[in-house]
Amino acid sequence: MSNFYKRWFWPLALPGLILFAAVVLVPFLIGLLYSFTSWRGTYFVGGSVWNSFVGLDNYARIFQSNKFLHSLVYTLEFTVIAVIVINVVALALAQMLDYVGKRVGLFRTVFFLPNLLGGLALGFIWQFIFQNVFSKILFGPSGLHIPFLMNMTQDSTKNLFALVIMVTWQMAGYMMIIYVAGLNNIPKDLYEASAIDGANGIKKFRYITLPMLMPSITIVLFLSLANCLKLLDQNVALTNGAFNTSMLSLQILRTVKFTQPPDYGQAQAQAVVFFILVAIIGLIQVFITKKREVEA
Repeated sequence: MSNFYKRWFWPLALPGLILFAAVVLVPFLIGLLYSFTSWRGTYFVGGSVWNSFVGLDNYARIFQSNKFLHSLVYTLEFTVIAVIVINVVALALAQMLDYVGKRVGLFRTVFFLPNLLGGLALGFIWQFIFQNVFSKILFGPSGLHIPFLMNMTQDSTKNLFALVIMVTWQMAGYMMIIYVAGLNNIPKDLYEASAIDGANGIKKFRYITLPMLMPSITIVLFLSLANCLKLLDQNVALTNGAFNTSMLSLQILRTVKFTQPPDYGQAQAQAVVFFILVAIIGLIQVFITKKREVEA
């Protein structure tokens, strides 16, 4: 059997590798090259890619841009809050389903459905909810009258929490499925033994559930971190960057859209910095949580 696998490994893997190189690797390398040039999308300043070479000038301009720095801070603030809320809600839902037992399939489906909606559609749905249901019916002057929950898409601070609410509603069901799988893999004997020793629910959760869930936590944290850092469609649909609510993905898009002529070289440099940031944060998170898996 080993000779069979060796013989067919490369013929079967080669199409996927070629596709990955053509769709991901080569465009990434070309984009990295363009980030060192004054590329304008359809032409190079100076006539050719080599004559338009500007070195690290595009990267230097990134950290002199108040808009980029504001988007960076805004994105990090949103990601920290959203990742915590998503994981807490997803784990709570998973614990609830694990406790319910019967009809768990129906609940899984209901909680998972929001994840199937596209980002733009989801954003426009929640834009309507925030502008009409929240502001005029539930929390407006004729309702509970909670000013913070009114006009949430027209303020950078309020919009941050509006994005958190929307993204949690979308992602928590998907992350819940991963947590449910992790909970199902925990031996029930551990809970029975701890109950005999007099452990209460909090101690069972702290000393059994959390350590045994670390593989699931690693996956969920990575997915939620990456998705929150790269958020674009929902940001476009809710405010399109108005009221200083641009996250990094949208800021890169706006760098091209609102610059005449379009400065694709600068936008590409921002994209490279963004990629490095997401990669570093993701690798650090995986390293830390994987280490906890070994300890568990």
